[in-house]
Amino acid sequence: MTKGNINIKAENIFPIIKKFLYSDHEIFLRELVSNATDATMKLKHLVSIGEAQVEYGNPIIEVKVDQENQKIHIIDQGIGMTQEEVEKYINQIAFSGAEEFVAKYKEKIPENGIIGHFGLGFYSAFMVARKVEIITKSYLPDTKAVRWECDGSPEYNLEETEKSERGTEIILHIAEDSTEFLEANRIRTLLTKYNKFMPIPIKFGTKEETVKTGEGDDAKEEKITVDNIINNPNPAWTKAPADLNDEDYKQFYHELYPMQFEEPLFNIHLNVDYPFNLTGILYFPKITKNIDPQRDKIQLYQNQVFVTDNVEGIVPDFLQMLRGVIDSPDIPLNVSRSYLQADAAVKKISTYITRKVADKLVSLFKDDRKSFEEKWEDIKIIIEYGMLSEEKFYEKSDKFALYPTVDGTYYIWDELMEKIKSNQVDKDGTTVILYASDKKTQHSYIETAKEKGYEVLLLDSPIVSHLLQKLETSKEKIHFSRVDADHIDNLIKKEDTKISKLSEEEQKTLQPIIEETIADKNFTVKMEALDSTANPFMITQPEFMRRMKEMSATGGGGMFGMGNFPDMYTLVVNTNHELVSEILNTKTKKKQEKLVQQAFDLARLSQNLLHGEALSSFIKRSFELIK
Repeated sequence: MTKGNINIKAENIFPIIKKFLYSDHEIFLRELVSNATDATMKLKHLVSIGEAQVEYGNPIIEVKVDQENQKIHIIDQGIGMTQEEVEKYINQIAFSGAEEFVAKYKEKIPENGIIGHFGLGFYSAFMVARKVEIITKSYLPDTKAVRWECDGSPEYNLEETEKSERGTEIILHIAEDSTEFLEANRIRTLLTKYNKFMPIPIKFGTKEETVKTGEGDDAKEEKITVDNIINNPNPAWTKAPADLNDEDYKQFYHELYPMQFEEPLFNIHLNVDYPFNLTGILYFPKITKNIDPQRDKIQLYQNQVFVTDNVEGIVPDFLQMLRGVIDSPDIPLNVSRSYLQADAAVKKISTYITRKVADKLVSLFKDDRKSFEEKWEDIKIIIEYGMLSEEKFYEKSDKFALYPTVDGTYYIWDELMEKIKSNQVDKDGTTVILYASDKKTQHSYIETAKEKGYEVLLLDSPIVSHLLQKLETSKEKIHFSRVDADHIDNLIKKEDTKISKLSEEEQKTLQPIIEETIADKNFTVKMEALDSTANPFMITQPEFMRRMKEMSATGGGGMFGMGNFPDMYTLVVNTNHELVSEILNTKTKKKQEKLVQQAFDLARLSQNLLHGEALSSFIKRSFELIK
């Protein structure tokens, strides 16, 4: 028997490991199963290149819980260790066997083949164990099996033992404060969470299956006991896109999210090997108008080992609304948020994912425009958010971002400009893009614009004000105006102001009468000469103030807390309308006020601004007027 001290620089290394190395104690199982996978994958590689003269076979990793004796066993049929290797890899903390193996075989090793990086994974066992045993036998011929034991102090025992098969068995003697890990359901949950897609089959207990035997009249069913394999060693993202069809992608989606019954809209298969390694599948779910959809739906893996579902810093912010898997060996198993934000490789990964998603959207639009248009309502929030937050994505967005009209026609940017360039240019040469946010409440304004032959877009997402601001500052001589921001002749001004039927003196006389009658501080009265066929009273919301308020309310835009300001409106009084002249010339103040109030309420009704007592009064007054 050999006795010795583990080669560490501080005797309190184990308390440090137990408390601070990992944020969750449950990570121990992920680390130990990952080590077992490494050992098996190493053997597979050595057999493939002819350096291991053994039969690889069909090895598995087995996890067993011995509740009675308060032990957990992790058993593999991998490369195993000699006594010298145990002393080198186990007794010298932070010397990574995986890293040395990669260095030795870097010219021959397959990409993404080895998981380990730090050499500290094994010691996560002491977060839950009062004592740890290793029983291991190397694949090398004529080597003895050895047993290593340590109780969490720097002292260990190492001796020869009996073991007939190659591989390693880790035995954890569970500490009193960690007995939760002796529950079978707890271990099953952890294996499913962290090791669901490990490349080596993982056995956890057994299960019964019903099989058919015999044929014809002799056929019968019988139950047999089989290994309970809890993982899928060959998940879809590890396969070539050419080997998968739509049904395969959908099936994998439901494997990732078994409680998600709605089908994804489409997927993007990621596969890159330079300048970094990354594979994965991202799914576009239905988002609709929800500005703050649930995140933490993309799972991050490292060589098929689950790392986290918080992918901030790795996946661009706007794509965190997607679902799916990203797997990269260039991201270590144990990372902090600050590490991710500062790491150059991670930034490259984020940029690549953005570009890949943009390219896929271009392809989807070109290959099946009709289908893409049908999905627009469900994906527009993601795309609009991406246009706002990622410049590279924005630069490509003209090729797939859609601008739908109130009549259901979809344009990409160049098509829209071509459509409106001859008709929707004002006297200063600015192209004015009209839009509505609600077809019902803005119906009369939409119809007025359409009578002029203008196209009206339907832009109703909660972040549209931010997007319009972005477009106006990056495109030349364009301006967005919501159809209810002013009279249509003012939105696209083709000529100088019309001549008013009312003199300036008459307007000055009429304006205070109207202001006193409506008595609402949220309305500013504006006297304006419009076409005589236009409504006498019209309510508009100034584009700038309304847009800034919307931007402030949805975050961004700042604008001095404008999100808390009340809605402000302009009451446009058409001085060329006969009713306005009649109001001015009415001799009795009571009738004058009634006409003003009726016209004002009609304008409010057209904007869905008439409610409660005001609506009741309007109805009563209307009946009186038609008696």
